[in-house]
Amino acid sequence: MEYRRLGGTGLELSSIGLGCGNFGGIGSAPELFGRGENEAEAFAIMDRAESEGINFFDTAASYGGGRSESWIGEWRSGRRTAVLLSTKVYWSVTGDPADRGLSRERILRELEGSSSRLGTDRVDMYLTHEPDAETPIEETLRALDELIRAGKVGAIGVSNVDGEQLSEALETSARHELASFGWVQNEYSLLRRASEREVLPLCAQEGLGFTPFSPLCGGWLSGKYYRSQPFPDDSRMALRGEPYSDLVNEKTFRGLDLFRAAAAERGVEPAALAIAWVLSHPQVTAVIVGPRRPEQLETAFAAVDLQLSEQERDELAGLFT
Repeated sequence: MEYRRLGGTGLELSSIGLGCGNFGGIGSAPELFGRGENEAEAFAIMDRAESEGINFFDTAASYGGGRSESWIGEWRSGRRTAVLLSTKVYWSVTGDPADRGLSRERILRELEGSSSRLGTDRVDMYLTHEPDAETPIEETLRALDELIRAGKVGAIGVSNVDGEQLSEALETSARHELASFGWVQNEYSLLRRASEREVLPLCAQEGLGFTPFSPLCGGWLSGKYYRSQPFPDDSRMALRGEPYSDLVNEKTFRGLDLFRAAAAERGVEPAALAIAWVLSHPQVTAVIVGPRRPEQLETAFAAVDLQLSEQERDELAGLFT
């Protein structure tokens, strides 16, 4: 495992982070609370991750209706571990569509709940999960600044933002001398490259870290989806495929055929090559993976050893154009 500095936060992260979004659910979707990995399976995945040097677990208050945070807290209880805790605020823990957002009152309330479930007095890494159009960014940042000053949060980050939203947040922090976002957590993969337009250049300009999620794009880059076969029953496409419905076309499947061949030429699994492609971007601090079983972490570990040149990155990206 290799470790990289997270922007200007002072934190050193393993280049692979454990995504816990499938613990007790499938992300923040209320209709899937109780699905995903059960507690014993989650514990086995966390055991394997820590033993291999992964030093931060990424979750959110809403994942699995609070189950993800609770199980991480139970896993940590009674053991000595240096794993950093990263969680997020925006969506409802109970699935209430009216209970969401980034107002001061809600952030303070939600952190109390997250801290209780995680069994900690201090969350190392706290992120806004989504932008909140109904709450001024200054109010959100003042609440986060308050939590940092109180010692309840170590560093703050932002997820699922575009360049304009990120720029406004950074400018607001500078103007009011408030704590500033130290990294961005957006989706990024060979099939989802929107962050390259504005967000990644801004991260480079401002010295921010970047911890992308979904490097396999909902399983599309794992090598398990074929044009002539139904999606596996336990796959993301079968359980919650709407965000990836635009990929169901001949162009994508043609690219996947070429990508599988490129992985075979290197003697690796397609998933390992996909993760290595994300890791090879110079602005990427760590990539967040969400294994369904402990042995699936082997793919991520193999990716760390794959060093791709800029030319190789461009050639692989070109397979899908």
